[in-house]
Amino acid sequence: MLSIQAITFDLDDTLWDIGAVIAEAEKNIYQWLSTHCPKSTERYSLVDMQRARVEVVDEFPELSHDLSKLRWLALKKVLSTTGYDDSWTDRAFERFMVMRNNVELYPDALPALQTLAQDYPLASLTNGNADLERIGIIQHFSVTISAKDHGVAKPHQDIFLAACRALKCEPREVLHIGDSPEHDVLGAANAGLRTVWLNRRGEAWQHSEKADFEATDLNEVLQFFDTTINRNRV
Repeated sequence: MLSIQAITFDLDDTLWDIGAVIAEAEKNIYQWLSTHCPKSTERYSLVDMQRARVEVVDEFPELSHDLSKLRWLALKKVLSTTGYDDSWTDRAFERFMVMRNNVELYPDALPALQTLAQDYPLASLTNGNADLERIGIIQHFSVTISAKDHGVAKPHQDIFLAACRALKCEPREVLHIGDSPEHDVLGAANAGLRTVWLNRRGEAWQHSEKADFEATDLNEVLQFFDTTINRNRV
């Protein structure tokens, strides 16, 4: 029987669907730029702007852990070449962050956080730039760690170990829940954590090492805790 003292959660695509949110945020920013910085959209299409972000990612591999900086640099690349200074980049980036954090939680996410937080300290552990205060769920987490602030991204084991230290637990006492086989399951397992693969899309597992538990939603995770996890922790 597993003895779990704390839980770490991935955020994007674990607690909400991020793909549609980012797509909508990019469209919104483009419309905003067409009003406030029209020379930029006269020169760049939305596809051009998305291509500029890919180019920035390739140009600055040392910033792969900092999606906010990469997004800011991509906006700067578009705006500076059309005559707008960094103050406009800052304004556009803030607009993006507002939209990027306008997420809709999966129906099972909030009830699961509320239930688990009653018995376990929770930590968020993300490669993305979600702002839990803006989203309105930070009160459920005792620890928040992002790749941006920590300096390395999942699946690097150091970011998982940092979460364990912050939670004052040994890695074997911490359960990580996430959607990515590579970033979440294998990364956490390599750091010594126990793992849940949240497989919402019904994908096939492609690796030899498996998660301790596979679930299609967080309701199944709660059932896993009720039937398998030792809730009488020492």
